[in-house]
Amino acid sequence: MEKLDPKADGSSMDIVKNNIEKLKSIFPDVFNEGQVDIEKLKERLGEFADDKSERYNLTWHGKSQAKRLAQQPSTGSLRPCKEESKDWDTTENLYIEGDNLEVLKLLQKSYHNKIKIIYIDPPYNTGKDFVYNDDFKDNLNNYFEITGQFDNEGNKLSTNSDTSGRYHTDWLNMIYPRLRLARNLMREDGVIFISIDDNEIANLKKICDEIYGDNNFISSFIWQRAYAPVNMNKYSSTNHDYILAYAKNIDKTVWFGLPRSKEANSRYINPDNDQRGPWKPDNLSAGPVVSDRVYEIVTPSGRKVIPPEGRCWILSKKKFQEYVEDNMIWFGEDGNNVPALKRFLSEVRQFMVPLTVWTYDEVSHSQDAKKEVNKLFDGKAVMDYPKPVKLMQRIVQLSTNENDIIMDFFSGSATMAHAVMQQNIEDNSNRKFIMVQLPENTGEKSDAYKAGYNYITDIGKERIRRAGEIIKEENKDEEGIENLDTGFKVFKLATSNIKTWDTSQSDDLEQTLFNMVENIKEDRTEEDIVYEILLKYGLDLTIPIEETTLNNKKVYIVGYGALIICLDKKITLDIVEEIGNLKDKYQPEIMRVIFKDNGFKDDVIKTNAIQILKKYGIEDVKSL
Repeated sequence: MEKLDPKADGSSMDIVKNNIEKLKSIFPDVFNEGQVDIEKLKERLGEFADDKSERYNLTWHGKSQAKRLAQQPSTGSLRPCKEESKDWDTTENLYIEGDNLEVLKLLQKSYHNKIKIIYIDPPYNTGKDFVYNDDFKDNLNNYFEITGQFDNEGNKLSTNSDTSGRYHTDWLNMIYPRLRLARNLMREDGVIFISIDDNEIANLKKICDEIYGDNNFISSFIWQRAYAPVNMNKYSSTNHDYILAYAKNIDKTVWFGLPRSKEANSRYINPDNDQRGPWKPDNLSAGPVVSDRVYEIVTPSGRKVIPPEGRCWILSKKKFQEYVEDNMIWFGEDGNNVPALKRFLSEVRQFMVPLTVWTYDEVSHSQDAKKEVNKLFDGKAVMDYPKPVKLMQRIVQLSTNENDIIMDFFSGSATMAHAVMQQNIEDNSNRKFIMVQLPENTGEKSDAYKAGYNYITDIGKERIRRAGEIIKEENKDEEGIENLDTGFKVFKLATSNIKTWDTSQSDDLEQTLFNMVENIKEDRTEEDIVYEILLKYGLDLTIPIEETTLNNKKVYIVGYGALIICLDKKITLDIVEEIGNLKDKYQPEIMRVIFKDNGFKDDVIKTNAIQILKKYGIEDVKSL
């Protein structure tokens, strides 16, 4: 007699669950994220629907909404935060706190077609990492609730458990709109690199084929992230991640490859003191056989040689003789060797094509990456899974140089920013970075929280500060070290600085109208508004901004006179004339001027201001 299970809860058998398990054992392919796909089950039972709509594609529940989400404009803005920045007045680097979906939308004008490479390390969907809970109706408000800026009702970033019926769907809906928006920011010769593991590599590859085009696929690089096996794993010990690389337009992609190693260059020698420099011998024969290139060669020592069987010389007899006369053929020091073609170091590419497998001895591994961060933070383990600086440097080396912009919108501990600064000092360049990170709470039990870092963004900003100072100290004797940009401007995602008509106040129309007279929100500064204007006009957030005073009114001169902003009150025609004179002083090709709508002393001055500025050749005059 079968004994009762002492752990049983006494409930009756779950018949439905039992039937599902039986069905899964017979037809495992009809299950999708734990749910039965009825159409697939019908097919397995011999019932096939009309195949007219069939085509090769990747689809999932919510894909159409994800596409729409990418196209919905953001109503937010980016507020400058000088007190958390470093070298605000001179730096060309950015660190942006906020939901990267909204930030990517806000950067669409200012950085359209400007980013050389994008690297991202998104959640791998392992069942432990969080999922961005994108709201198809109001993603901005959703972000403020999640980060505790609007309410305190316990809104949290939740993990995407593999027991969820939407395990892959949630991840796909998260990553899809972000990748679509990212493509718009890339230059025509730009490249995107994406770290991922086995959980979503197949889906990510299909998504990138759709968004970037399968013809723009560069490679699936494999990074050996671990060096020791984990014996508790049942079937295999995974020690690699993938890095997918796609071009925006592979025909225009600029790909530098890797600098030639000392080992590779050491193979080139110059035993005969050839004035053309170091060289190495190369095989003079090749297959298949071409009859007129099979001939006898007599070496200087008198030895007679012919090509190996099934091969011929790569040069015709006449061309070979020309090469001999030009000292392009090597017969060995005693003149008795089989002839070889001299390949000069000066003629080979100065960069090497990378292999698709990147070993940890080349680009480091995850344990080293953690040690790097711990060392920066005085031995404190503030980040669990950072990437190594060497790995990020390799990505930077492959496809950037000089003044290129690199973006990472899942920046974590800001390893990419660290790598950009390090690479800049190594090859004397001035690359810029844009880091974007959600202010995710580190958790009260974490070592990071105990060390005083409440948010991942706190870790990222502090890492850039510390890494920059260390790089400068370690290279203090290098020429031009004083020009190395280790600063960053901090911006934080916020709602627009401009009030909108609130229909919820329609019962008190008089009060609503009174509130709208001053259309700038009370808690916002003039600088907040200036940077929102830059985003609206599509200007770089690091563009030079000069503050000056004209007749006791503050004026912002943006981009050496390309844009003039005056948000002061009681503007008179004298001030308008002064602004007009700035056109002659700076002589920009086009000058635009913006005032605050209720900033003029009266409506007559407002009307006359437009005519006065036209006299100075300023046609684009707006108010907000």
